[in-house]
Amino acid sequence: MNKNKEGNMIGKNDEFPESILVTGGTGSFGRRFVKTILEKWPQCKRVVVYSRDELKQWEMLESFPKEYISRVRMFLGDIRDKDRLKKALEGIQCVIHAAALKQVPAAEYNPSEFIKTNVYGTENIVEASIEVGVKNLISLSTDKAAAPVNLYGATKLCADKLVIAANNVKGSRDIKFIVIRYGNVIGSRGSVIPLFLKQKKSGNLTITHKEMTRFSITLDQGVDIVLQALFEDDGGKIIVPKLPSYRILDVAKAIAPEANFVETGIRPGEKLHEELITSSDSFNAYKGDKNYVIYPPGASPDLDKYTKMEQGLSYNSKDNDWFLTQEEIRTMADLYLSEQDKF
Repeated sequence: MNKNKEGNMIGKNDEFPESILVTGGTGSFGRRFVKTILEKWPQCKRVVVYSRDELKQWEMLESFPKEYISRVRMFLGDIRDKDRLKKALEGIQCVIHAAALKQVPAAEYNPSEFIKTNVYGTENIVEASIEVGVKNLISLSTDKAAAPVNLYGATKLCADKLVIAANNVKGSRDIKFIVIRYGNVIGSRGSVIPLFLKQKKSGNLTITHKEMTRFSITLDQGVDIVLQALFEDDGGKIIVPKLPSYRILDVAKAIAPEANFVETGIRPGEKLHEELITSSDSFNAYKGDKNYVIYPPGASPDLDKYTKMEQGLSYNSKDNDWFLTQEEIRTMADLYLSEQDKF
């Protein structure tokens, strides 16, 4: 067995896959996930990073200690290219699908590009995984896929549906499809903490709306949830971790309490508060100790592990009963800064 940072056991060593491919492997999540596998799971003999940017791949490979190099494969390719994906997937047991176009304003201006990558690209990875004989496909989603109001969220909702529906067409093949839906990753590229730390030097922080709230998760927590999903008994479900919320104003005050806060207004396609489970989802949602799960209608979850979520309720960042304090946010910001120059 292995442990996460909280000391919780994650799976058995002899059950861990010997080969994993990570789409979007040079992104914030991909880098941390690959780092964790190389450090803690030596029984995984081959970790394939599948992405489009050769410079980021080279920089990532250069950051690895020499003893890890033999276990890593850098595979250039786009998830829009199914033939290339099938070549990369040869001999792969598990796929972590983290590749996506993610910036909300860019999606509103370039909708067709987001559809090609997030929807058709996900369809490619699902079909290629079935055809090649992958055992597990875990796809990363976002809170913006719940009752989406922007194109990015809509494409991720489509991607989620494609992954879950794949359980209906896999036939007798031994493959599990799981979606993991969580909130904003603290310190990831384009997130609010790096932005506020940069703006802090000017003395002015831009805030879209002072009442805005968001769910929060660290990169390490995101990695742990994916690792736990590798050992799930069944597929065909969306896993939603129980997460804290934060108020955007608390983040600003924690990082730069003396700064001027300039309210700029909510951007096109942006919500004031985020949802992870909508009121409509709640009719097929169940609660566990640390996670919720959303099953398709008619599915039969393990009722020894889960209890039915109250129907008609939503799990949203505003009504959450768990909020980060300014001190906790400040600690996360300090951790983000301390990790910038580390492997």
